Amino acid sequence: MQRECEFLVVGGGIAGVSCAESLAICRPTASILLLTESSIVKSVTNLVPVARYLHKFDVREQDVSEMGATIETLVDQLDHINSREHSIRTKNGVVIKYRYLCLCTGGAPKLFSGSGIEPHIIGIRDTDSVVELQRKLATAKDVLILGNGGIASELAYELKDVNVHWVVKDAHISATFVDPGAAEFFQLARSEVNAKDSSPETAIKRMRYGELLPREQNNKQGAALGPDWHSSFDLSGASGAGDRRLPKIYYKSHIDWHQELPNGAGLRIQLGHEDGSSEQLNCDFIVSATGVLPRHDYSSDSPLKYSEDGGISVDEMMRTNLEDVYAAGDVCTASWSPAMHWFQMRLWTQARQMGSMAGRSMAAASENETVYQDFCFELFGHVTKLFGYPVVLLGRFNGQDLGKDYEILVRCTRNKEYIKFVLQNGRLRGAILIGNSDLAETCENLILNGIDLEPYGDDILNPDIDIEDYFD
Repeated sequence: MQRECEFLVVGGGIAGVSCAESLAICRPTASILLLTESSIVKSVTNLVPVARYLHKFDVREQDVSEMGATIETLVDQLDHINSREHSIRTKNGVVIKYRYLCLCTGGAPKLFSGSGIEPHIIGIRDTDSVVELQRKLATAKDVLILGNGGIASELAYELKDVNVHWVVKDAHISATFVDPGAAEFFQLARSEVNAKDSSPETAIKRMRYGELLPREQNNKQGAALGPDWHSSFDLSGASGAGDRRLPKIYYKSHIDWHQELPNGAGLRIQLGHEDGSSEQLNCDFIVSATGVLPRHDYSSDSPLKYSEDGGISVDEMMRTNLEDVYAAGDVCTASWSPAMHWFQMRLWTQARQMGSMAGRSMAAASENETVYQDFCFELFGHVTKLFGYPVVLLGRFNGQDLGKDYEILVRCTRNKEYIKFVLQNGRLRGAILIGNSDLAETCENLILNGIDLEPYGDDILNPDIDIEDYFD
């Protein structure tokens, strides 16, 4: 069986669907085929601007039949790319000839591995894996969560009727996204959910890098299932009491060894701690939430070029080393010289941006036009929710790649907001906004314009001064 199209997009995730939709806008009369392994694809909905270049959105699952008349779909799996012939072969033997190809095959969860552990471990990546988690939770009393990114952080506090053992390799929670101060803010907020304070105290503090707590900075990339994904699922354990228990957190720890309990009753785990000590615990199963690896389980006639992290190398136009073959989303690695305030993290936000950029680039190439890289690649930006709080991350929000030559300015109001500015030579280089996204556009402008903030001192975060009026 053989098919033919001008644009072939492989992958039904955010990157693939965004690429196909971008192509449909730029080339509405062209033949566009979306090859997806599932009849359910993910798309962006409720796109709302938070700042000039930053948006928040929901992730919606939809049937391929809802894709619209301009985008054809085929449920199958990519097996082989013949770049010389401009064709691919699927697992079911379908040959598809294309003019331009975009690979958006996403990432696969990094799973903790070990002999005999497979029946007792689950990686959270998509709706199917969350349904499997629900099934396992129904008979569980103790769950071990391994990882420290967005999914692990949400699960640790959202699971009900079950004892949660949270194992993290860092000195604070949610290290993929936030610093120790923000982690403490979250923990206090969760432990005081019912506390009422009519006049919360606001504190502002400026610190040099060297004054930060002596905790290792984590620049590892992580991945999110989508904003507020857990609210759509009942994540209850076996007790049925409806209570949400605070997790027991094991900092700077790892799994030394594991042993299956008799009669399939779960696992006996020994944890090793950084100080050399160890302890043992029992759990029904392990949730492995330690990030993703680029997924490219298909062959090609000419080798694709890969980066050190295993992603397909792409340039600023999302082109791979193979002629007329592009890639976007978790499967690829940005191999161009990044802008001063941007870096790659495998997140929904960047999957959408890369997919849209790939679509525009392919459409321009098909018409021999010139297109420039989207401005969203000038400034890292991500909007999400953690522990029920809106979170905005901008620029080098944790001092990434700034060395030790920077300072931070923090404003914290218990149970209300945590705001951190990363300053270098008086200029704003990054920001974390938790519980208060009103400053997002101001921070965006301050970072991009490089305005000298030294004359304003600590007043830049004075709650009695509206800095939006300063820099309107």
